[in-house]
Order: sequence, then structure tokens, then C-alpha cells
Amino acid sequence: MKNVPVHKSVRWLVAIALAGIGYSLWSLIRIFPWDAATPEEVEAARHQVIQTDKLNALLVNAALDRTSLKVRYDGQYMPITYPNGDVPSSIGVCTDEVVRCYRTLGIDLQRLVHEDLRAHFSEYPSLWGLTEPDTNIDHRRVPNLQKFLSRQGASLPVSSDPNDYQPGDLVTYMFSGNRPHIAIVVPAPTAGQCPWIMHNRGFGPKMENQLFKWQPTGHYRWRPQGPITPATPPVSVP
Repeated sequence: MKNVPVHKSVRWLVAIALAGIGYSLWSLIRIFPWDAATPEEVEAARHQVIQTDKLNALLVNAALDRTSLKVRYDGQYMPITYPNGDVPSSIGVCTDEVVRCYRTLGIDLQRLVHEDLRAHFSEYPSLWGLTEPDTNIDHRRVPNLQKFLSRQGASLPVSSDPNDYQPGDLVTYMFSGNRPHIAIVVPAPTAGQCPWIMHNRGFGPKMENQLFKWQPTGHYRWRPQGPITPATPPVSVP
């Protein structure tokens, strides 16, 4: 029996499919957190925390603690309680890392953002077609956190000088595809190095040497005034 030649169009389809698979694999390899801090590096960074600043030390340690947890990147919308509501601890996005870190200090960004947004709704970004605040999602959106922090007087100039960034600062970026991102600045494992960041960019909470891997779009230093109080137990929203 004679071999039946494969039609050229089929060959092209196979070639295109293989090229697509190869590109996807390369993209995944390129963004995979190969340089994420080891547990030893996380502990070395912890030794660099300035303990005299209680609030900041608690925040930075909370960020470092997050790196030991398994969190699947998932930003789906879901109803949550208010105040102190949260999506399941096994999932989350970059903003959830910030919210959870401040929660360890008894500071509920869900409530604070909601109260400020409710009182100044027109000043917040109108990117999602909402006509009223939504306690399920408002605090989980980077642009809203940026506006809230700015309104708290926490904005600092964006610069390329690592000396301008302190552990506990918040830094925002814009990823490809118009995807805003936020991270917490943490100490480097070795004193004198450029600060690192703790964030979830798709692979769970990681500590990485990536402060300037992307161009920062915002820089914030938020030190809420007043005593650190225990968080309010969650309640259901009617």
C-alpha cells in the first residue's frame, strides 16, 4: 500500500500548534519564580527588621510569614462577610496579601476602604461600572488601594533609588495586559542590599529580589495612627 502524503495544510496546523505550545512553555519558564527566597533567606531578612518600630516590624514579619503558605492565585469575585471578610485562605491575589498582612495588626482594609469609598465615591476610579460601593471586592482592587492610600497622605515619590524604599512600604506596578499589581517591601537577606518585595504575582506569596524588575507606578508608606487593636469578628452582610 502506498503512503498517503500528509496535506500541507495539516503540516502547517501541526507546526503552528507546536509553536504555540513551545511559546507557552517558554513564557511559563520566563515568569516562574526561580529566584524566590529560600526559607533561610526569609529568616535572614527577618533579622534585618527594625524591631523598635513596632507597627512596621509586625507588618514586615507578617509579610515574611506569608511566604510559607500555599495560596493559589485566584481573583474570582465571591461574596464575603463584612467587616474582616476574606476569600478562602487557600486562594487570593496580590491585594489579598496586603489585606491579610494588615489584618494581623488588627487593621481591616476592607472596612477602611469601604468607609472612605462610601463617603467619597466620586473620587475613586470608575473602571468597573459600579454605581455604589461593594464590600466584596472594592478593597481587593489595586486602583482602589492606591486611591485610599493617597487619600491617607501615604503617597511618596516614585524613584529608582533603593534607598528611598523602606521595609513595610507598598509599591504598585502595571504588568503587561494592563494588570495592576501591588507588593510589600521587605528587607533583603543581607544588610546593605536593595530591598526585596513580598507579593503574589501568580505563584502564591513569594519573597523576591524584584523591587525594580518592573517600573513602579506608585510608592506608599502608610503608618496608621492609634493603638493596634484586635480585629473585629466577621459578620454576614445582609
